Amino acid sequence: MGKLITPIAALLFSVALLQTGNGLQGTLLPIRAEIEAFSTFSIGLLGSTYYMGFVAGCLLGPYFIRQVGHIRVFTAMTALCSAVPLAHSLLLLPAPWWLLRVLTGFCFAVLFIVIESWLNERATKQTRGTILAVYLVINLTVMTLGQMMLTLFEANGFVLFAMVSILVSVAAVPVALSVAHAQAPVQRIKIDLLRVFRTSPVGFVGCFAIGAANGAFWALGPSFAGAAGLPVSGIAIFMSITVIAGAAGQLPIGKLSDRVDRRKVLLTVSVLVAGAGAALWWHGEATGNGLLILAAFWGFFAFPMYGLAVAHANDYAAADQFVEVTGGLLLVFAAGAVIGPMIAASLMTYFHASSLYAYTAAVHLLFASFVFWRMRQRAPAHAEEQVRFIDALEASQTVSTTFDSERQEDLVRSSETKMKQEHSQ
Repeated sequence: MGKLITPIAALLFSVALLQTGNGLQGTLLPIRAEIEAFSTFSIGLLGSTYYMGFVAGCLLGPYFIRQVGHIRVFTAMTALCSAVPLAHSLLLLPAPWWLLRVLTGFCFAVLFIVIESWLNERATKQTRGTILAVYLVINLTVMTLGQMMLTLFEANGFVLFAMVSILVSVAAVPVALSVAHAQAPVQRIKIDLLRVFRTSPVGFVGCFAIGAANGAFWALGPSFAGAAGLPVSGIAIFMSITVIAGAAGQLPIGKLSDRVDRRKVLLTVSVLVAGAGAALWWHGEATGNGLLILAAFWGFFAFPMYGLAVAHANDYAAADQFVEVTGGLLLVFAAGAVIGPMIAASLMTYFHASSLYAYTAAVHLLFASFVFWRMRQRAPAHAEEQVRFIDALEASQTVSTTFDSERQEDLVRSSETKMKQEHSQ
C-alpha cells in the first residue's frame, strides 16, 4: 500500500485540505445566510448557483488544462477558491454570494478534473480500485471533519471564513512542490445526452432525480436543522451523521444490486428514502436522537442511489460508451442539483422548513414510479451482463466529463476481456 500511495501522496494531501475547506464552507454559508436574514429562496439559490458553475467547469476546464497544464490550472483555481470565502465575509448580500458560488462551483469542477484525471493516469487496472477507494475515503472523512469545524468558532464572525481560505490556499503547496510528473493534457469526449437517455432511461432520469434531491439537501439541510432548533454544533452533527451514514450504505446496497435486478434495488431504496423523508417532514420540529436517527436512515439509502443509477446505465452501455455515459449522467445530476434547491427553497418559504424532506420524498416517489413503469417495459439485464457495482462506483466518483484517451481504451479493453472470459466459462 505504501508504494502505491507514495507517488500520489502530495496530491491526496492537497485533496484532503481542499475537501476539508469545502465541507466547512458548504455548511457555513447556509448558517451564516440565516444569521444575515437571507430568505430561504436566496439560500436555496446558493446551492443552485454552485452547480451552475460546476457544469460550466466540467465543460470548460479541459480547455484551460490543454493551454497551460495541470499544475498551473490547479494553483490558479486554488487561488480563486481561497479568495472566495474572504469575499463572502465582506459582501454579506445574496446577489454577490450567488455569483461567488458560481465561481466556487466552476473552480472545484476544474480542480476535480485535474485531481481525478491525474489519479487515473497514475493508476493501472490492478491498482485503480484501491487508489480511488483511498480517494473516496479521504473525501468523505475530511468533508465530515470540515463540517465539524463549525463548532470551533462562532458562525457570525470572520474566523471560519478565514479558516476555509487558509485550508484551500495551503492545498496548492503540495502539488506545486511535488516532483511527480503531471498527466498529459486530457482529450475532450463528446457527450450525446439523447443517446445516454436511450441507453438507460432509468439511469438518466435517476441521476436527474438524485441530483434534485441531494442538491436540495446540501443547500438547505443546515437551514432545516437550524429551524428544528439545533444549535450550530447540532447542525454540524446532523450534516455529518447524514454523510457518514451515506458512506456506510454504499457497499452493502451496491453488492446487493450485483445479485438481483438493479432496478428492484433502486425501486426499494427509493421507497425507503421517501419514507425517511416523510418521517423527517412529519417530525421536522423534533430534536434530539430521533431526528439524528432519521437523518442517518435517510443518508444511508439516499447517497448510494447515484452509484446504483450509474451502474444500471452501464449495464446497458456498449464497451465504447462508458466514458460518454458516465460524463452524461454527471451533467444530468448537476442539472437536477441546479433545479432542486430552488424548488425546495420555494416550498420551505411558503410552508415550513420541514418541507425540504417532503420535497425529497416526492422526488423519490416519482422516481420509484418511473422505475416500476420501466420494469414493465424492458427486461432486466442478465447477471453476466451486469457490471460490478464497485466498478461503476469508481466511475461515479470521477466528476470530470473528460478522460484521457488511454483511460478510455483501458475501460474498453477491460470490458472486452471480461466479456470474453465470461462467455468462455
